[in-house]
Amino acid sequence: QVQPVESGGGLVQAGGSLRLSCMFSGRTGYYGMGWFRQAPGKEREFVAAISRSTFYSDAVNGRFTISRDTAKNTVYLQMNTLKPEDTAVYYCAVKVGLITTTTARLPRVYDYWGQGTQVTVSS
Repeated sequence: QVQPVESGGGLVQAGGSLRLSCMFSGRTGYYGMGWFRQAPGKEREFVAAISRSTFYSDAVNGRFTISRDTAKNTVYLQMNTLKPEDTAVYYCAVKVGLITTTTARLPRVYDYWGQGTQVTVSS
């Protein structure tokens, strides 16, 4: 069973940085990974994904960077210039197979989800 586990969330002041990590075990073969977030009272929204390419939402493009260490089955999300509106629970997701421009933003295409890590940005 594949179980992604996120880490690295916390409280930071606006303008600061955090790096989230997500590691999973139990899977071989090609996979893509993505980050989503959900703020209170809002739907889960796409943040970034990585496969053969990287994909970003407009809200984070230029501030966040997604990367991966394939040997460690780990994906990272470097978040810079954080804003209060970035406050949310951040979820890591794993998709078996390729992620494309069409599918990156769709939660339903991902096969495994982590439990989430809280990111709070104070103003």
